[in-house]
Amino acid sequence: MKGYTVPLSPRGIANLAPAPPWHYAGTVVGVEFFTDPAAAAATLPEGLTPDPDSAGRGVAMFIDWQYSSTGLEYLDPARSQYREFLLTLDAHYNGTPVAWCPYIYVDNDSAMARGWVQGFPKKLGAVHQTRAYSVGGPGTPVLGPGGQFGATASAAGQRIAEAKVTLEQPVPDPAALMSRPVVNLRHFPRLAAGQHDKPAVHELVMSVLDGVAVSDAWAGTADLAFLPAHGEELADLPVQRTGRGFHFDLAYTVTDLKTLIDRSN
Repeated sequence: MKGYTVPLSPRGIANLAPAPPWHYAGTVVGVEFFTDPAAAAATLPEGLTPDPDSAGRGVAMFIDWQYSSTGLEYLDPARSQYREFLLTLDAHYNGTPVAWCPYIYVDNDSAMARGWVQGFPKKLGAVHQTRAYSVGGPGTPVLGPGGQFGATASAAGQRIAEAKVTLEQPVPDPAALMSRPVVNLRHFPRLAAGQHDKPAVHELVMSVLDGVAVSDAWAGTADLAFLPAHGEELADLPVQRTGRGFHFDLAYTVTDLKTLIDRSN
């Protein structure tokens, strides 16, 4: 049997996600926000602590992605394109500033499988964002001063997040938008009786992104709300105020991760 993820199969092409490298390119509508520091701290796993300089700060991102691997997978857009909503919270690992991802939603099963391998706690959702087209006209915002972009996310038919960004000026240092490494928790439980509290895999890991590129980065004002929904805890991180809003294109490659703490049984 061949393959990287399930399902393993005779030819190895039926698996949800092939082995890395995984190449990504997408457009981000993002909002910096500030929540209750105690609520943010409550989401942190063992090994992470609140960032003493920015406790309660987070970033919400709505992303329209395109993916490829060793071939030209982007020529199969039904499989390679997907949309995603995630948030990160400022934290520290051994004194190093990091971004912790407590919640993330995606609309593609292959993207979900790749995310679980990396430790992203992906759930199914529906994500949409305003698109800009260079042709101009009243049907598209301008990618420049005054351009307005909306974004929404829902899960199980319930809206959980909505945002609006109004662009004002280019971002002088686009690389700063990706300055904190993302930390995730790879957690795979056991089903065997008597071992439900002894996960087969329980690892705190840091994402390793190669070839990170950011372009056409603009910043401005923003509104953001997390909405209460059955079976979700996103709204337990109430948006007390927002910082800057962003719109930018992003690309990177994933081939590796760094294990920080391994408490697997």
